[in-house]
Amino acid sequence: MASAVCARVLLQRSTQGFLFSSRPVPAFSSPFLSRAHKLGPSDDEMYQRTSVSVMQKEPGSGVMIHSYSSRGFNIDGNKVIGPCAVLPPAILQWNVGSYKDITEESVSLFYMLEPRIEILVLGTGARVERINPSVLALLKRKGIAVEVQDTPNACATFNFLTNERRVAAAGLIPPPISTELEVRQE
Repeated sequence: MASAVCARVLLQRSTQGFLFSSRPVPAFSSPFLSRAHKLGPSDDEMYQRTSVSVMQKEPGSGVMIHSYSSRGFNIDGNKVIGPCAVLPPAILQWNVGSYKDITEESVSLFYMLEPRIEILVLGTGARVERINPSVLALLKRKGIAVEVQDTPNACATFNFLTNERRVAAAGLIPPPISTELEVRQE
């Protein structure tokens, strides 16, 4: 508001003979004070051209989990049936039936890898389940961070981490079929 008042005073003074320069300047000589002036690319950064980059999978960015179902996973076009271990160099069948089967022995393949993984994402099915504390303690001693989530969120987290070029692995259990949406014939 103060700048508008100053501009108005300066414009009134310039028309009344009070000038800041030696030559007289009309009151509306600036294109910004004229209503007919249209803003163009040279006037402001907001009017500069913008460019859009289409996000595509970069070569060498690691495996991506494209979808999951109650039967398994689609990982980079490979259909994997049942629980699986997604490692930086490979996709393996994982011999667990439920979160209760995740033991120190079943996670041993994750800490035997070279290069060492930074983070292990465990997908426990349709819900987040509590993993045996001795298993989590073992992985912590081996220097591996663990993220326990339901399988849909674990897939998204694993994709995010591999896209960020983190050395990550996933142990995934497919979520069971929901009984709420089943159609029963009587």
